[in-house]
Amino acid sequence: MKRAFFGALLLSTALLLTACPQTPPPPVNPAECPVGPQAAPQAWEPLRLQGMGRFKGAYVPGEVLALPAPGLSLQSLRSQVEGVAALEELPFGLVRLKVPEGQEEAKAQALLGAGMRYVQPNYIYRPLVMPNDPDYLTSQRPYLNGLVGLEAAWERSTGRGCPPVVAVLDTGVDKNHPDLKGSLWLPDDILDVADNDRDPTDRDGHGTAVAGVLAAQTNNGLGIAGVTWGGYLLPIKVFSDQGTSAELLKGVDQASALGARVINLSLCYITWENGKEVCASSENGYDDYGLTRAIRQARSKGIVFVGASGNYNQSVVGYPASLPEVIAVGAVKVDGSRASFSNTGQTLDLVAPGDPVRTTDLGEGYREWRGTSFSSPIVAGVVALYMSKYASERKAWPSPDQVYQCLTNTAEDLGPSGWDAEYGFGLVRADRVMTDTTSCFP
Repeated sequence: MKRAFFGALLLSTALLLTACPQTPPPPVNPAECPVGPQAAPQAWEPLRLQGMGRFKGAYVPGEVLALPAPGLSLQSLRSQVEGVAALEELPFGLVRLKVPEGQEEAKAQALLGAGMRYVQPNYIYRPLVMPNDPDYLTSQRPYLNGLVGLEAAWERSTGRGCPPVVAVLDTGVDKNHPDLKGSLWLPDDILDVADNDRDPTDRDGHGTAVAGVLAAQTNNGLGIAGVTWGGYLLPIKVFSDQGTSAELLKGVDQASALGARVINLSLCYITWENGKEVCASSENGYDDYGLTRAIRQARSKGIVFVGASGNYNQSVVGYPASLPEVIAVGAVKVDGSRASFSNTGQTLDLVAPGDPVRTTDLGEGYREWRGTSFSSPIVAGVVALYMSKYASERKAWPSPDQVYQCLTNTAEDLGPSGWDAEYGFGLVRADRVMTDTTSCFP
């Protein structure tokens, strides 16, 4: 079970001010919304890493990520280690290097000997998805209202007061989908960190589906209802052919710079067991150390991370959801029982509907999907609703610790009494979140 973060988060004193955020989009009620810790760009601290990451699991051939020691130039490095070339500088002080294919681990050792503080593979990530028959459609109401209690939550708040920006790090989004247009925030900035451009167009469909669960326009007479009723959705495309450590680092950095307060991660770091692709997990020793420390640093600045547990029916939660800084979400069926594919484990926090979920699809359509990828944005959406109501009433953003305590303490207990590895603290309950005066609105 995850250890809760009870320490007081050191936020800027600007939290107590009542001016609107300096980063667009402006809130609906700008005079009454707090300035948060991410209202203006902040400098990241270089990561404090030393040694070498594990060369296990899936990683990009012929590449490593490295953290240079102070004063070490790449020019001097090339003279000491043959076959090394700089590809790009990354956030958090890291650099992406080209090395000979098949020699990644050996070159990592050589780079450490030449003065690098830390070297790791450029790990590969996958979106977590189990697609279903697109013609088999069901109503959202049995799970969004019957399980999660969204209608009662919406009566309390539709997130219009001080809606936080929710970033989805995924395959992009269908920018022309009629049920998403009103929710998308597309600033004139890099939104596709995989290709380093401003166009986050989704050619896969996974990111569009996740976006619809979170922020499809609600009460507009079209298609489906998003959990946030239509809050601000910031799509950051981190997948091209595949996602990597480098792209996720850039995604976290860009989402933060653009003012995101919630980041959804419906993905996992890939490895193999018995010849089958599965999620790697920090529960069994896997870690993408650079990304872990980037997430930890972003969380310390007030950003809430929500992640999918994995779709491989493993007894461990996939990385990065397995990190204590990420709210890990598994999937349940419409009847509240665990979805057969949903990963369980000691770091699972909550469950939400995910078998099936109806959401937006490419080409202005809709379809059903199965997977923890779609449970995670339900929880991220509830987080956004809670943060909006809290900020409207308290003139300050709740800290990630407050968010975690609120959601876990109001969850509907499933399975054995108390926390358990199949359901975590239980089913997320939006209705309880909006009315609780003990953990959520003390």
